[in-house]
Amino acid sequence: MKALVFQGPGQKDWIEKDKPTIQKPTDVIVKISKTTICGTDLHILKGDVPTVTPGRTLGHEGVGIVEEVGDAVVNFKTGDTVLISCVTSCGKCANCKRSLYAHCADGGWILGHTIDGTQAEYVRIPHADHSLHPIPAGADEEALVMLSDILPTGFEIGVQYGHVKPGDTIAVVGAGPVGMSVLLTSQFLSPGRIIMIDMDPARLELARQFGATDTIQVGAEDVVARIMEMTHGKGVDVAIEAVGVPATFDTCQKIVAAGGNIANVGVHGKPVELHIEELWIKNINISMGLVNTNTTPMLLKTLGNARVDPAKLITHRFALDEMMKAYEVFGNAAREKAMKVILSA
Repeated sequence: MKALVFQGPGQKDWIEKDKPTIQKPTDVIVKISKTTICGTDLHILKGDVPTVTPGRTLGHEGVGIVEEVGDAVVNFKTGDTVLISCVTSCGKCANCKRSLYAHCADGGWILGHTIDGTQAEYVRIPHADHSLHPIPAGADEEALVMLSDILPTGFEIGVQYGHVKPGDTIAVVGAGPVGMSVLLTSQFLSPGRIIMIDMDPARLELARQFGATDTIQVGAEDVVARIMEMTHGKGVDVAIEAVGVPATFDTCQKIVAAGGNIANVGVHGKPVELHIEELWIKNINISMGLVNTNTTPMLLKTLGNARVDPAKLITHRFALDEMMKAYEVFGNAAREKAMKVILSA
């Protein structure tokens, strides 16, 4: 089969690789129908995730058809169309029993990380009964790919961890795919004001179409001064970091209101400076984490909802064997006006 393989920082290849096989009775082999590229994959290629070793097939999102089933799998059979969760869950360990699937004793984020992932013609899914979701009849498969990772990530780590409440003023720093997912899913909670912050005017225009009440372009305006003007000097109730660089985290520290929340969603490859000398007196909470995907079943029920339509995030489509071209486009998102790419077999 063909697969997108990490060969070390800055190096990747679309090459021939052995097709995966059943290794444990709880495994399933899935033939990939649709997959995508995540910002985390770009972080891996930059060398920000040293636990990913050369030779690894990247990718942790996708939809596919079950081709082979281990003897212990009970919820799926050959021919089923399934949504692949970016997080693998055994369903039995102490962390899984408290829905902390990201820290499963025999799973968590392993696809495209410590085992081969979904940017390939086939993928092995461990603990399939707890790590796959049946696809509702007639569902949009492209939209479903957004539910593998970015939509639950935005909702859980941004909206839920940020304790967004009705009427809140929230600011999302970064209007990329995950930031847009925060924007879409935050509307479940009816915040009073959603401020999107980014360097790219095209992304900010898209954010307004998705429901942002206000936008601020980095570089064209002083972000902190503008936020303080908009909030009468108070700052925002929830500041959500959705990029993963020190500057954006620093912005969140400067714009959060007393009693507010900073929710860090971005994947950071470098240390950030925590201004505790200024924040200790503000009675704030800071949260961060890896998505658990425990909200995926709920999010599946929102498919087709005109207000929260994950298919809106898709800007480019490629054939699966155009993987290298898709990486070129996604890796130059501002130039290409790319949000999410879909690769179809």
